[in-house]
Amino acid sequence: MEMFDVYPVYPIEIVSGLGSVVTDANGTEYLDFYGGHAVISIGHGHPHFVHQMTLQLNRLAFYSNSIEIPMQKELARKLGEISGLKDYRLFLVNSGAEAIENALKLASFHTGRRKVVSFRRGFHGRTSAAVNITDNLKIQAPINKGFDNIILEFEDFDGIEQTMVQRDVCAVVIEGIQGIGGMYEASEEFILHVQNLCRQTGTVLILDEIQSGYGRTGQFFAYQKVPDLIPDLVTVAKGMGNGFPVGGVLIGPAFQASYGLLGTTFGGNHLACSAAQAVLEVMESEDLMTNARLKGNDLCNGLTSLPGVIEVRGRGLMLGVEFDYDVRDLRKNLLFSQHLFVGSSSNPNTIRLLPPLSISDEDVSRCLDSFRSELASS
Repeated sequence: MEMFDVYPVYPIEIVSGLGSVVTDANGTEYLDFYGGHAVISIGHGHPHFVHQMTLQLNRLAFYSNSIEIPMQKELARKLGEISGLKDYRLFLVNSGAEAIENALKLASFHTGRRKVVSFRRGFHGRTSAAVNITDNLKIQAPINKGFDNIILEFEDFDGIEQTMVQRDVCAVVIEGIQGIGGMYEASEEFILHVQNLCRQTGTVLILDEIQSGYGRTGQFFAYQKVPDLIPDLVTVAKGMGNGFPVGGVLIGPAFQASYGLLGTTFGGNHLACSAAQAVLEVMESEDLMTNARLKGNDLCNGLTSLPGVIEVRGRGLMLGVEFDYDVRDLRKNLLFSQHLFVGSSSNPNTIRLLPPLSISDEDVSRCLDSFRSELASS
């Protein structure tokens, strides 16, 4: 048997990692400013993370949700405390796409509706309902078209009003900051307008914080930049487990739980809870949200002065650098010549930077030097 070939990969085998550095099979070190799609939050091989995972693995890796798992309750308590969403409840899953699927299911149960509004350039996952609300027809199969989805532009006040006036929309789904789309975010005025329309029409507001959450922007959630924004549901994953598959839906007080309403075999297992708990403990003890904010400011200041840069978007350590040309070759050269991992975007001119929240001043300097060196030689 061979692997089903769906990933365009670089000819590099990463065999180890520590902090913000990963090493390939030939012993070459790379500065990781991509974190495997924003997954590495507290750094590769963090000693506390490794210790807690090892302890748990030696005790019990898994049992299903048919028995009590006190670690889930402790994780929910800690997450509510650090995120500021103490009156929400937590449903644990394994990935961001699963989080979106379950959020949409909850919204549909709650409203009795099936139409969903999402936004241009948005990405919410590759599974059935999640991919239907993603702005990429190439990855949507006919079977994914199970309900009506309306895709609008940010700042389209008239469009959102005309869509919502029928009172038949189940949910509006919006990313705190659009990740794959190229680090775009809605204005405070627009997103508060969306929230007001949701409240007036009985529509569920879902904040997709899968990539932008967990301290990446310098706040626990990107949407918390807007103090009056109170989503009904929040989806999380990516940095939640620092590489271990775990995700969740943070569920507001208006939703009623009942046995069998949602379910999962692997979600919230012992090892996943250990990973997620360790991440929160390190984020708190090392004040990583402050570090993300400060290092993000330094990065942004350095990136804006690079030749060919049109704009630097995003906040904290979730940055999109737009050049006045296609950056495909630049990304490749940064990787093979400068040994710097960066990310792509659906905007061909934009590079994404999503390093661990624990990066140092030296890491920032090395990243900027890599850009300067490569741009000077090209």
